[in-house]
Amino acid sequence: MKEFGHALVLGKFYPPHNGHHHLIETAAARSERTTVTVLAASAEKIPLEHRVRWLTETHAATPGVRIIGDLDDHPMDFDSDEVWSLHTELTKAVLARRAIADGEPGKAGVDVVFSSEKYGDELARRLGAQHVLVDLDRVTHPVSGTAVRTDPVANWHHLAPATQRGLGWKVVVVGAESTGTTTLSTQLANHFGAPWIPEYGREHTEHKLAAARAFDPNATVDGLVWTLGDFEDVAREQERRIQSNTAPLVIADNDAFAATVWGERYLGFRPNLFLGTAPDLYLLTDHAGVPFEQDGWRDGEHLREWMTGLFERELTARGVPWLKLTEDRFAKAVTAVEHLMRQDVTRGSRSRA
Repeated sequence: MKEFGHALVLGKFYPPHNGHHHLIETAAARSERTTVTVLAASAEKIPLEHRVRWLTETHAATPGVRIIGDLDDHPMDFDSDEVWSLHTELTKAVLARRAIADGEPGKAGVDVVFSSEKYGDELARRLGAQHVLVDLDRVTHPVSGTAVRTDPVANWHHLAPATQRGLGWKVVVVGAESTGTTTLSTQLANHFGAPWIPEYGREHTEHKLAAARAFDPNATVDGLVWTLGDFEDVAREQERRIQSNTAPLVIADNDAFAATVWGERYLGFRPNLFLGTAPDLYLLTDHAGVPFEQDGWRDGEHLREWMTGLFERELTARGVPWLKLTEDRFAKAVTAVEHLMRQDVTRGSRSRA
């Protein structure tokens, strides 16, 4: 039997960091049930649903924990009884949501509030609960949401993997055959000291040829039969490799979206594939002025102009940030990535999960 029945942990979690996770784990260790309420203001840039998702993933194995998000646009004024009442009633409403979801509406009340803030005393009093103050001086985890938003890279080690994946910058290099996507993406990764995610499509082709030779030892790349399933497999594996990386910056050679363009090139129609999460920036390598190098796997020199145009049209239609690189490609790519990383880490316009 634990010390408390129902605990409340309340905050903005903007974004969630290890101090928050320590608070939640502390509450859960001493309570039968712990409700974590994520209260976000509409003006904040990190979407509420992202914060809820990151916390839910991080605490999926923590017994009794339920993460619930809601909107709180009430003003902040710790000296105003009226404002306190607004926040308290909203908190009660969110607690009621958990109780209703659990099928126990009569158990919405809490007997303890765990917080790392001085205001926890007053909140607990208004809820008729006890207050447990945890690491007020941030000794255990010297970090704050403000510090993370101000300098995410310096505070990256204070973030759980789910939040790292959500906040990290993803840059994807795409282009037609033999236009230097591998060269440019590896150069960028080396320059920024970032992980490089190679093109899985090439690896899949090698495996496909090995499988074909199990039937015919003389099988060649030119004789391979491509199916919709091949490009579905490539798209999902490429996305998995990109999104599983938790570094602040990830550079990838192609992604799930690129697989749809390559699918049209080999299948003759545009496959409706899983697109995954849009990166923060696409870099498109132009074919113009780039010699075609035959490495034994390529056969599309005559299609390069068409593919470059297809990438341009589809990137524009998708409405994602992208830059076409012709001359001085590496220098311009570096400038674009540096500009990207100077942007606020809480950029909320992208669809990062």
